[in-house]
Amino acid sequence: MAWVFVVLGGFFETAFAVSLKYSEGFRRLWPTVSFVACAVISFAFLTAGLRDLPVGTAYAAWTGVGAVGTALAGMIWFGDPAEFVRVASVLLIVAGVVGLNLTGSSAH
Repeated sequence: MAWVFVVLGGFFETAFAVSLKYSEGFRRLWPTVSFVACAVISFAFLTAGLRDLPVGTAYAAWTGVGAVGTALAGMIWFGDPAEFVRVASVLLIVAGVVGLNLTGSSAH
C-alpha cells in the first residue's frame, strides 16, 4: 500500500505543478487554490508512504512520478518539445525509479 501512496502523491505533484503554471505567478485564484490543495494532498500521500518505505527510495519515486507526469503534461498540453532526447530522458527517470524499487524497500 505504501507504493500506492507514493505514486498517488506523485500524481498530485504533477497536478500541483500544472496548477502552478495556470496560476500565472499566484495571480489567478482558483489555480492557486488548486496548487495549494494538490501540494498538501501530495505531501500527505508521500508522508503515508514514508511510514513503510526508505526515505530515499520513496522520495525519488515521488519526485520521479511527478517529474515524468509534469514533463508529459508539458508535452501534451503546453506544447513543450517532444524530441527524442527529451522522451529518452523521461524514460531514464522511469528506469531509475524502477531500479530503486528493485533494490529493495525495507524501511530500516
